[in-house]
This record gives sequence, C-alpha cells and structure tokens, in this order.
Amino acid sequence: MIETLVWIVLGLAVVGVYLSWTAGRLDRLHSRMDAARAALDAQLLRRASVVLEVATSGVLDPASSLVLYEAAHAARQAEEEHREVAESELSQALRAVFGDATQVEALREAPGGEAAAEELAAAVRRVPMARRFHNDAVRAARALRTHRKVRWFRLAGHAPFPLAFEMDDEPPADLADRP
Repeated sequence: MIETLVWIVLGLAVVGVYLSWTAGRLDRLHSRMDAARAALDAQLLRRASVVLEVATSGVLDPASSLVLYEAAHAARQAEEEHREVAESELSQALRAVFGDATQVEALREAPGGEAAAEELAAAVRRVPMARRFHNDAVRAARALRTHRKVRWFRLAGHAPFPLAFEMDDEPPADLADRP
C-alpha cells in the first residue's frame, strides 16, 4: 500500500514539474513576444519620424511632401485597432513617392539629403525585420497555447491570445537596395 502511494506521489510530482516547466516556457514566450512588439513599435515610430523629417525638409515637391506627411502623421496617431492599416498606407505612400529613382536622387543631392536618405533607407529596411521577429514570437506562443495540456490546466492564465501584426511593409526598391 505504501509503495503504491509513493509511486502515485512520485508520478504527480513529475507531472507537476513538467507542467511548471511548460508554464515557464509559455511565460518566456510571452515575454519574448512583448519585447518583439516593443521593438516593432519603436521601428514603426522611427520610420514615421524619419518620413516626417523628409516630408517637412522642403527637398521633395509639395505634392509628395503632403502625401508623405499625411501618411506618417496618420501612422503615428492611429489607434491600436487601426494601426496596421495606417502603417500599410505609409508603406504605400513611400512606394508611391520613392518608386521613381529620380525622387531618391533629388533627396540625396539636397544639402543634408545623403544622411536623410541613408536614415530613411535604414528605417524602411528595419520595419520588415522587426515585424518578422514579432510574428515569429507570436507563432511560437500560439503553437504552445494550442496544446491540450496548456488549455486543460489553463497554463496561459488570463493572457490574451497573441495576435500577429499584419501590414504591407514592402519598402521602395530604390531605398531598400541602398547599402
């Protein structure tokens, strides 16, 4: 009788350790996802800020400046539920304005334009990477949260189900190819 009780207690201890390890792993994935989201937000804010600087610099023609300014301002002011759309519209505005290599060259030839073009190129290249890191973290957390043991024992607690950030982040070809 005691031997059976010892085996039951030992089995419950092993299951408890396994569930604790799984809960810790899920917590680390949620932390990684939060950090990736913060990095994505920082890169999106940086891109909008650089676009606002370029739009107000006076280097571009007035129509292009207005298109970029409105798209960047809308992206910075967008509420969370409309953020993906606003960021996609900023990407489309960047492709519309800088789709022609002459606009990029006009920006580079202006005083201080080389630095602005480099900063803009870096900002538009970093957004897809940050979004990919975030979506990878979301995918890993979702995969673990769909396991039965996580659902049955409620190991995720009250954390909201992770959502990917889906947006059009294709950079203008002439800016993205810059070294």
